[in-house]
Amino acid sequence: SKAAAQLEGSKDFAKGVMRDAGVPTARSFTCQTQSEMEHALDSFGAPYVVKDDGLAAGKGVVVTDDRQVALDHAISCKRVVIEEFLNGPEISLFGISDGRNVLPMEPAQDFKRAYDFDKGPNTGGMGAYSPLPWAPDDIVDETYEKVLAPMIAEMAARGTPFVGLLYAGLALTDHGIRVIEFNARFGDPETQVLLPRLKTPLAQLLMAAATKNLQNFGALEWSDDSAVTVVLASEGYPADPKICEAISGIQTNEGSFVFHAGTQLRDGVLHSSGGRVLTVTGLGSDLTQARDAAYRTISRISLPGSHYRSDIALNASVAEKGN
Repeated sequence: SKAAAQLEGSKDFAKGVMRDAGVPTARSFTCQTQSEMEHALDSFGAPYVVKDDGLAAGKGVVVTDDRQVALDHAISCKRVVIEEFLNGPEISLFGISDGRNVLPMEPAQDFKRAYDFDKGPNTGGMGAYSPLPWAPDDIVDETYEKVLAPMIAEMAARGTPFVGLLYAGLALTDHGIRVIEFNARFGDPETQVLLPRLKTPLAQLLMAAATKNLQNFGALEWSDDSAVTVVLASEGYPADPKICEAISGIQTNEGSFVFHAGTQLRDGVLHSSGGRVLTVTGLGSDLTQARDAAYRTISRISLPGSHYRSDIALNASVAEKGN
């Protein structure tokens, strides 16, 4: 519902629900005036985390060591949430809910910065991978107990039950998991690595959630395969993406898929129509094989001025081989 979707539509609303549900998250201030913004920035110090309270097409969050940049972004928004910086690796973990029950999915990790080695501005996501061989063994159970189940219970208690996909963005800090944000939908690009690994029929899962019948559904089944997805972005993305450029060379290999995001057909020729144009997913027995499949496919695609990160899941694949 519109009321339940405020978990994504308003950062301040989500903070209030987390507070009432006892869900761990970063300390924060919600600000509307410049004096409030300056007080919040100085209270937490650098790195500064400034979030537009409303939806901003994946570009509403600024994390910076530059106070003036943080303040300028805050002022440009009508209302902002300024919060303490959460140190630690970030992961995404989804839950499917029927309003009373929630089934957790496997975790994934995405890459928000536009360029290799986490350089450049924040984006809606430039790639992702799953599973996470380095994550704690109990991360799914812990997220269910501390985040997903309490949030679903609190939303039901408020009379606005959440039925659908609850995306939890988490930081694994030295003090335990902390929620960074919620989305009220399948997250992109994490979905492109989760659904190819999901063995449970998706339609049956969604039907059970929609008909409030998850209590007897059973645990989700997952493939042992690894999945890596890489986003092909338009020239100038995320600030000023150039669109209407011709795309060619899309040819999948065994174990790879191409998901269309910002594309359109014009006179029978595929063209770009958005900032994030395509997502290429590779599957393999481990992250190295999955990376190879994804990068073989994306390297053959031609889009003038486009760019993609070359380091998606690189460190994790190296560490996995080392183990």
